Amino acid sequence: MGAIYLLRHGQASFGSNNYDQLSATGHAQARVLGRALQARGVQPDVLISGSMQRHQETAAGALAELGLPPETPLIEHAGVNEFDHENVIEVAEPRYADKLVMMSEMAATGDPRRSFQKFFQDAVSRWVGGNHDDEYQEPWSVFKLRCVTALDDLVRQTPPKGTTLVFTSGGTISVICAHLLGLNDSQAFTINWTLANAGIPKVLSGRAGLHLVSINEHAHLEGCEPPMLTYR
Repeated sequence: MGAIYLLRHGQASFGSNNYDQLSATGHAQARVLGRALQARGVQPDVLISGSMQRHQETAAGALAELGLPPETPLIEHAGVNEFDHENVIEVAEPRYADKLVMMSEMAATGDPRRSFQKFFQDAVSRWVGGNHDDEYQEPWSVFKLRCVTALDDLVRQTPPKGTTLVFTSGGTISVICAHLLGLNDSQAFTINWTLANAGIPKVLSGRAGLHLVSINEHAHLEGCEPPMLTYR
């Protein structure tokens, strides 16, 4: 059977001018991820990354730890990109198109990360609900179809007994896992909220179809010093 590892990126830079770049913790998580894959004896036949900066920085850090040369081909696949979270936020609250306004209001609560998470969950629920599709650049239904179509492409590119590493995002992973588990739309993002940065979901592909054998492996991030387990 072929193996497809859907590797979530390391922690991005919440609150910075460029969210898409990895934080210092995110870079460290990428290296820990690479060492975890090496310890498993993973020898990838196909390497795929979304086109986002955080995907490619995670790939660079992990693959260096795997001992692969820098010139190793890394296929860019926009189909595994994350949804546009900024658009989802701004549709839910247009004032938050100004990030300073959003961060100021979140900071005023005394716990900006928790406040943002609550707001973001509500914004995502509105998007997933499908009652306002014309307001979004990429409606939920379109995003979901993109992710499932990308999965089909990943399966085609994975050799029958080979291994594919895919550097992607939590939203994409959640949709693919929900699809394989037969979950409905409202259940899909319950997966997303608990996915660890640099976690390791795994899908097996064979004659009998696709089998989701893990969703959120993250033992390699536990017990690290400094702490490495993050979710956002």
